[in-house]
Amino acid sequence: MTQEVVKIALEERSYCIDIGVGLLGKSTAFAGLPAAHDAVIVSNSTVAPLYAQQLRGALLAHYPRVHCLELPDGEHFKDWVHLNLIFDFLLSHACDRRTILFALGGGVVGDMTGFAAASYMRGVPFVQVPTTLLAQVDSSVGGKTGINHPAGKNMIGAFHQPLRVVADLDVLRTLPAREIAAGLAEIIKYGPIADDEFFVWLEANLEALKALDPGALAYAVKRSCEIKAWVVGQDERESGLRAILNFGHTFGHAIEAGLGYGEWLHGEAVGCGMIMAADLSARVGLISNDYVERIRQLVHRAGLPVRAPAWSPERYLDLMRSDKKAEAGAVRFVLIDAPGRAGLHRVKDALVEQVIRAASG
Repeated sequence: MTQEVVKIALEERSYCIDIGVGLLGKSTAFAGLPAAHDAVIVSNSTVAPLYAQQLRGALLAHYPRVHCLELPDGEHFKDWVHLNLIFDFLLSHACDRRTILFALGGGVVGDMTGFAAASYMRGVPFVQVPTTLLAQVDSSVGGKTGINHPAGKNMIGAFHQPLRVVADLDVLRTLPAREIAAGLAEIIKYGPIADDEFFVWLEANLEALKALDPGALAYAVKRSCEIKAWVVGQDERESGLRAILNFGHTFGHAIEAGLGYGEWLHGEAVGCGMIMAADLSARVGLISNDYVERIRQLVHRAGLPVRAPAWSPERYLDLMRSDKKAEAGAVRFVLIDAPGRAGLHRVKDALVEQVIRAASG
């Protein structure tokens, strides 16, 4: 396939998402970035043995010193202790404010590296090199960075846009099926909230995506990034429209926090959360039950959970009130206003409780 480019238009913070095969080892994929004496690859114990040296070889064409930092792998390491390991590494190697960080990994690595870049010496540049499907279509794009807190997911962080996103589709072939399914959740999300034709395409092409068909994969990643670029370009800091990207996340984050981070993958929780949010949309009278069932079937076909943990509605509501998307303790939900269109709504607790009982009963 030819290399595809999607642009995030944010004035002086604009950047490109490069999508293709074999990009990771090409020095040309990293040409045109600012000059620096040091580049630092931040990865994890799963991804680094597979790809860190390949990326390092490409970067040595541009930077005199290329360091590699390997963090432990897992959502439960997305915390202050392990964020501080990045700062310790940068300081011990005398990295200055022109040093460029390269986030080589999934969403956890990308979020932590981005937050470190936003904070170190009050801000250094970084590049996203996402190696999971979920990161390529969602978390690497848009500048959200951060870490988890025991009381809530991504509660501590900053907006800090990368200089570039380099999405090499080749690396997805080393992912386990569970990680592919988690990424499909974030791809599925874009249809109901922004592009009903894309949702119909996903219904017809899901098996090809699960099989990592190159053409289907390239289209799905590009279209997902185009939709996110369109949203982020209008609302960088989530003051309005960008909230629709959280479809399924209010329920999903509650599941993640309640189970303990890492028990379910983020995409698994979002997949289940989308079904719950779609059900809530129908109970409010926005969409038909038939459309809810189509979403449920697509999530199920992707290999994602369709039943939520069997907790009381009170526990779910307590967890959701702690979410960063709540305002003054009031929970707001991204609901489907119509196929391909979404909005932010406040809903009576009684309806939410009905959804929770139906999903977890």
